[in-house]
Amino acid sequence: MLQGLFQIALSILLLVILVPILGSYLANIFLGKKTFLDPVITPLEQGIYLLSGADPEENMSGPQYAQAVIISNSVMAIFVFVLLMFQARLPLNPTGLGNPTWDTALHTTISFLVAADLQHYSGETTMSYFSQSAALSFLMFIAPATGAAVGIAFIRGLTGRPLGNFYIDFIRSITRILLPISIVVGVLLLIAGIPETLAGPQIVTTLEGATQAIARGPVANFESIKMLGDNGGGFFGIGSAHPYENPNGATNLLEILCQLLLPSAFIYTYGVFMGNIKQAWLLFWMVLTVFIVFIGVTAVGEYSGNPLVNSILAEQTPNLEGQEVRLGWAQTALFAMTTTATMTGSSNAAFDSLMPTGAFCALSNMFLQVIWGAVGTGTAHLFVFVFLTVFLTGLMVGRTPEFLGRKINKREITLVSIIVLIHPILILIPSCITLGFPDTLAGISNPSFHGLTQVVYEYTSAAAGNGSDMAGLGNSQPAPTAFWYNLTTAIVLWAGRFIPIIAVLLLAESFSHQQTVPVTASTLLTDTVLFTVITAATILIVGILTFLPVLALGPVAEAFQITSGVK
Repeated sequence: MLQGLFQIALSILLLVILVPILGSYLANIFLGKKTFLDPVITPLEQGIYLLSGADPEENMSGPQYAQAVIISNSVMAIFVFVLLMFQARLPLNPTGLGNPTWDTALHTTISFLVAADLQHYSGETTMSYFSQSAALSFLMFIAPATGAAVGIAFIRGLTGRPLGNFYIDFIRSITRILLPISIVVGVLLLIAGIPETLAGPQIVTTLEGATQAIARGPVANFESIKMLGDNGGGFFGIGSAHPYENPNGATNLLEILCQLLLPSAFIYTYGVFMGNIKQAWLLFWMVLTVFIVFIGVTAVGEYSGNPLVNSILAEQTPNLEGQEVRLGWAQTALFAMTTTATMTGSSNAAFDSLMPTGAFCALSNMFLQVIWGAVGTGTAHLFVFVFLTVFLTGLMVGRTPEFLGRKINKREITLVSIIVLIHPILILIPSCITLGFPDTLAGISNPSFHGLTQVVYEYTSAAAGNGSDMAGLGNSQPAPTAFWYNLTTAIVLWAGRFIPIIAVLLLAESFSHQQTVPVTASTLLTDTVLFTVITAATILIVGILTFLPVLALGPVAEAFQITSGVK
């Protein structure tokens, strides 16, 4: 047990050390200051600007920035969809895989475009090396770069600056952040034993004398951007539970840190932009505290094990069902909370086998979307809740709400409401429709409370842009329910990504145009411990209570069922 707790504590300690370093680096990039990569990257960027026609001096309005996001992402989605549909005729297909069905290709394209990577297929038996590398890895750079650009535009708007230029922010996010770090991480993963080859599957003879094909491929580069960009998914069907994606404890730690770095560093970047590091640290510690609580609850559940199994064995044993014993209960709990908090969605164990406490915390992470949230957009969602907190506390004291010296008016709170409400709408409505037809649409493999959790988890993961799932649903071909899940989750994935992005950009522009007001004795200070506690309460009350009936009928009811001894 002590070893498991040490692993968790070490991961958190390294995160706290690295956040100010990376956060300052991100701020320098988007503030136009010099960085150590300038001699190499600046000429490359200038060439890209020249070829693309992007103007570093041009600023966009909120609608223009949003339009650039939608158009550019749509064009790239069409490009990748075409590649997937012609996979069988393209090179680097050593096993001769055919084309995926059109609905699988559409769902996969949208899923990777929005950084969810919700996979309704098994990678090694569905996608060729070309599709994995040229199509899906391509979107793995596009998605976090888009999120980072939107996040930095939102921070600029909060601090009264012009929003900037999407194309410039997008290019810099790739050339100065994602590409350099992913190369370093890819090399480290390669050294640690993750393969990087274009050779086909290795045919071996087993001890029984039979032959077996061992899948492999260009995995290391796929894995590095998958984790760094909070993309998720997996080169293989079982993701980071596969030894070729995550061979040991060292790679597990590296992958956890990669998932956490950018979302957490953006909070510190805000503090640098605002010149208020104190508030950045307060928000960071608030998020980290909730994160640690969720890890603790999940870890206790996994270490305590299943009461039904313990009663049969007549002793307490950790829950090892669906887990990699080389990683253990602690790394399973930490990875599960990290991947659902950061919207990465990868997994090093079967989430369907998590104890109900783990499922409760994983769902709560995705319901909130701010612990830590996706790259860039997670920080934007965090400050949406700060807006909401300022508004509610202003109503309590009978004062016009103000944040960062600017008033929050009707337009701002309307946009905040849209961002907060679209998430439960996209989760609860399709979940209710699917659960209304358990045999023809849902394809539930587990009855009772766990089955409900499986369906809600699927749409929650899609709406949050997470991509993890609990399996057990008929959402992969040739199951008859696959068509339903492919189309409905594709709609939820698209809407869950781009409706909040549009609203966030409009909110940033509207707020940046508000006239500043002088600070007085009655001004609500937002960089205090008291306000941070109120913000945390607002996040938990608004975020969790919205979904309380679902949690009560799902993991909570299942926990009572297990502890009561009902099989």
